[in-house]
Amino acid sequence: MSGDGANGVDGVYEATEQTRLLASEDIPNIDTHQDNNADDKPLPVWQIAALCYARWVEPVAFFCIFPYINQMAQENGQLADADVGFYSGLIESLFSLTQMMVMIMWGRASDRFGRKPVLVFSLAGVSCATALFGMAKTLWQMVLFRCLAGVFAGTIVTIRTMISEHSTSKTQARAFSWFAFTGNMGIFTPGLFGNVTFFINYPYALPSLVVACIGLSAVAVTAVCVEETLVKPTAADGSHSEESAAPKPKTRSTRDLLKFPGVPIVLYTYGHIMLLAYSYTSIIPVFWFTKVSLGGWGFTPLQISLMMGLNGFAQALWILLVFPPLHRRIGTNGVLRACALAYPLFFAVAPFFNLLLRFDTPATTTAFWIAAPPLLAIGSGVSMCFTAIQLALNDVSPSPATLGTLNALALAIVSGVRAFSPAAFSGLFAVGARTQLLWGYAIWVLMVAIGLGFTVVSRFMPDYDELKKQRAREEERAR
Repeated sequence: MSGDGANGVDGVYEATEQTRLLASEDIPNIDTHQDNNADDKPLPVWQIAALCYARWVEPVAFFCIFPYINQMAQENGQLADADVGFYSGLIESLFSLTQMMVMIMWGRASDRFGRKPVLVFSLAGVSCATALFGMAKTLWQMVLFRCLAGVFAGTIVTIRTMISEHSTSKTQARAFSWFAFTGNMGIFTPGLFGNVTFFINYPYALPSLVVACIGLSAVAVTAVCVEETLVKPTAADGSHSEESAAPKPKTRSTRDLLKFPGVPIVLYTYGHIMLLAYSYTSIIPVFWFTKVSLGGWGFTPLQISLMMGLNGFAQALWILLVFPPLHRRIGTNGVLRACALAYPLFFAVAPFFNLLLRFDTPATTTAFWIAAPPLLAIGSGVSMCFTAIQLALNDVSPSPATLGTLNALALAIVSGVRAFSPAAFSGLFAVGARTQLLWGYAIWVLMVAIGLGFTVVSRFMPDYDELKKQRAREEERAR
């Protein structure tokens, strides 16, 4: 298991000698024995907790500007009302677009120089860039500082890799359920200091400075508490050297990595799942607000807030309480396929309840409020596929030495999806509602179709145990 170097060089020699003495059909037994030893490694709870705290910084840095970006762009650029949406959307997307371009670089840097230095440096960079964004006084400054925040995108890829290296096949489901929960935590921004001169001159600095303080505190926690997880070859005398007795892990180019068995389908599935996630989250607040006659649910802002809170709470319960035991029972692919079957049904619920509300009778309205909230809470269980696909990514990695780069490839795809999907899908929803194409349900037909695509793709996920045996045979032939 990646990250486990407890047996040292003697363990490497012993395993090599045993492999030479046994026939090729016995190789799976050796793998099983080694995996069982690795699986006995307990989950380092405090290390995972520190990494989850550091993980909080990236979504906070991404979402913190959303409440004020429109007004800030209009004031800094003296924009007409009709131009605000374009510039604010551009600035929001630049963070993800920049992330996409640099993600692989950070993954390779963590594979070469170590996880901890990359993580500390990235956290410091994104914290400073976010603080500077709040003090921007022109549109060009806003663009520059938002891109700069995206450049320091090594946090999320490095944290994913370190959690993978700290966990085993027995503990990774629990570790990544905490990781996923942390990523969904809300942001609480103070509303004080209204009469301080600095905040009068820079009215948008406070939320950015709060985020920067969170980030810098994560820098301190990471620098002091987090342990390095990249295992380097160790010589017999305990020193690290290029001429170590233990063989260095084979390095692979990005092209070679993309050709490795199981990697392409897992990366594609990762992107497909993220497309489902980001498109839904961009549509659903607008859908809830839209009038019933246009295809929405006609919620008030208070009702939208309550429903979002219910969904967030339900999702946390699914990830923290249901996912770990379910994963032990049916495995990574079992969870993915269950979520893939549920996704089209989850999307189909939205237009069905609109149809119920269109009858506009006391009975149908009562039925809506009795059935809709619990069904949405149950449907939030599809969020388990976000954690499951991360575990699939860990399992198809050719070696610990490529885990950082593989995570970077996946997150580059995620950043690309996040850069365009919110604007694209919210725009498609608006067009459908305005034209009443398919009675305002056109967007949900599209969403169900994309969900069915995931249902099909999930049937082609690789057999991870077979991949491990295949790697063992390749390593034996290489010796």
